[in-house]
Formats: sequence, C-alpha cells, structure tokens
Amino acid sequence: MMIKAVLFDLDGVLVDATEWHYEALNKALGLFGYTINRTRHLDFYNGLPTRVKLRELTNEFGLPESLHQFIYEMKQIYTTDYIQRLCRPDFQKQLMFKNLKKVGLKIGVCSNSIRETLELMLKRSDLFESCDVIISNQDVKKNKPHPEMYLTGMAQLGIKPEETLIVEDSPHGIEAAQASGGKVVIVKGVHDVHIGLLEKYLTP
Repeated sequence: MMIKAVLFDLDGVLVDATEWHYEALNKALGLFGYTINRTRHLDFYNGLPTRVKLRELTNEFGLPESLHQFIYEMKQIYTTDYIQRLCRPDFQKQLMFKNLKKVGLKIGVCSNSIRETLELMLKRSDLFESCDVIISNQDVKKNKPHPEMYLTGMAQLGIKPEETLIVEDSPHGIEAAQASGGKVVIVKGVHDVHIGLLEKYLTP
C-alpha cells in the first residue's frame, strides 16, 4: 500500500535536542545533589517525558516526590533556554519537508515533549508551518513506548497504519512506532534524516 504520510519523532530525529534535555534535567536535579549519568540516560531515560523520568528516578535513586514539581518546572526553564540559544533551521530538514509536501504527503510530528517545547523547537527550526499534525505528551493519555501518540496522529490525518512511515531513534519511540503498525525507519540521529533516506520507502 502506498505511503500517504510521514510521522517524525522530534528529539534526535528532526532536532538535535537529546543533549539539551539531558543537560537541562541534570542541571535541575543538580540543585538537590542528584544526577543521571550519560550511559544510563541513553540506555533508559532518553525519550521519556520528564514527569516519567522523575518517577523512575524516585524508584531508582530515591528522589523525593516532593521535589518533582519544582524540578519539572526548572527543567522546562532550562530546556527553553537551550532551545532559544541553540535551535536553528537545518537546510536538510527543510528540504526534506518541502519535497514530501511536493509529492502530496502529509507530515506529522509526535513527541514525548510538552506542547510548548515541541512547538518552540519546530518554529525555531522553521518546520512548524509544514506540519499537518502535531502530537505532544499532553495530547494523549499514554506516552511512548505506548503507540497511542502515533495512532492519534494517524487518526487525525485519516490514514491507516500501513499507509504511514514513522521515523524514530530512541528505544521507547521505536517500540511505540512498531506497536502502531506503521512502517518504521530507525535512525541513529538527526544527521541520518534527509530526503534521500526516505525516498526508497516512498517510491511506489
């Protein structure tokens, strides 16, 4: 069946923001003497919503639940600062979106980020106006690795899973994409994501 839409993760796929999230969370945790080492973050925490990360930190390291809200708010402040300073348009991503639109494909972004962060990154990347659907962790009941986010995106676009190409990089995102029934393209990072990568999947 022909592909009618491409759904992208955000962090590590369209925007090289994985490090920003890692640094922002550690900066907030550091106010209370906690930290996540890089290996553990990449192996487990990467791609999870901040509130889920905090719950897991409580289970793993005994982070007091009373600190969750303050750390969450500080993490968002630090993340916004990183985005404002470092997020810039990427010509390869802009070209990819332009070419996808040119051949009549719908474009969606499904991210475990909050909507404010998601929209800010897309606007700073000059990709926001090209998106037909944007799904944040605030738009679903179950975040990745549950497939609800991708299934919601498909439903809003009026397409079937077999008509959908999904581009993902993190283990939780890959699990969600595969569970949705869409055709999944796994990448290692933003530098792998360009129109050349997708062409072989889009050719009838």
